[in-house]
Amino acid sequence: MKNIFLLLLAFIFCTCAGQGPKINGISFVGAPEEITAAEIDPVVEVNANWAAVMPFGFIKNLETPTVVFNIERQWWGERRDGAKKTIELLHDRGIKVMLKPQIWVWRGEFTGNISMKSEKDWKTLEKSYEDFILLYAVLAEEMQVPILCIGTELHTFVQTRPEFWNQLITKIQSVYKGELTYAENWDQFDKAPFWDQLDYIGVDAYFPVSHSKTPTVEELKKGWQKHKNNIITIQTKMKKPVLFTEYGYRSVHFTGKEPWDSSRFDGKIDLEGQNNALTALYQEFWNEPWFAGGFLWKWYHNHNEVGGERNNRFTIQNKPSEQLIKEFYSTKK
Repeated sequence: MKNIFLLLLAFIFCTCAGQGPKINGISFVGAPEEITAAEIDPVVEVNANWAAVMPFGFIKNLETPTVVFNIERQWWGERRDGAKKTIELLHDRGIKVMLKPQIWVWRGEFTGNISMKSEKDWKTLEKSYEDFILLYAVLAEEMQVPILCIGTELHTFVQTRPEFWNQLITKIQSVYKGELTYAENWDQFDKAPFWDQLDYIGVDAYFPVSHSKTPTVEELKKGWQKHKNNIITIQTKMKKPVLFTEYGYRSVHFTGKEPWDSSRFDGKIDLEGQNNALTALYQEFWNEPWFAGGFLWKWYHNHNEVGGERNNRFTIQNKPSEQLIKEFYSTKK
């Protein structure tokens, strides 16, 4: 009887402690054209209680110091007006929002490698990026968005120019009164110099956790242990909750080997691997009191036209993992 009582106490602690309800989120991809309330219905049906809304700025190449953003040539959902309307539609259905402005480098070059050749170019980039983020910081305050993400996977920029980022955070806080995070890549999150100034340690959680073609849940959980210990080390030091600003797996063979790989190819579909990888991640993290939750990568507005069992990309839409998420998000609140 005593053992049963202790187990019950442990269960209550795991599920109730921490920062309140878990963030059961999806990453809502900006739509090319204006959407309506109907496009939010599938988000509600999968039991998500949060969504990341992601307007974009563009950089021509890794050494270009100017961010182009909020222009007519962009998709509707990637501009300020589209982001604002998308937030309104989500709020109307009771879904909270993390506003997550992101940079896209032409041809999909990795944003973490953005680096300038001169002090002049660094200064130009800093001013341009500041204008980009402050535009959306003002929108976040206007829309009473609970969390603003101040950048995504920019480790060279962040580590090379720490004084700029310290000043930027202060400027953001002068116009936005909500909570802040930053989304750092899985292999650089321990090097971000400003976690003490933010509310969440944000991690894009594409950690390599398996070398198997179709890994089992137990194998994947074992593969998480080293990475989880590293996360706990930073969390213990900073005393901030950890938020998976992005997480997800493709429905493809070897999905746990290089989960960040977004290269386009056909076939090699593995719906079971995707299911197992998501299950292992949930079992390892969602009951941890220091873990805030996460945003599944990624979710499209045109639900009935995307994903499916012949699709090997990240989305869970119209795949077995959609039902998995629906059931999991209904219980992990």
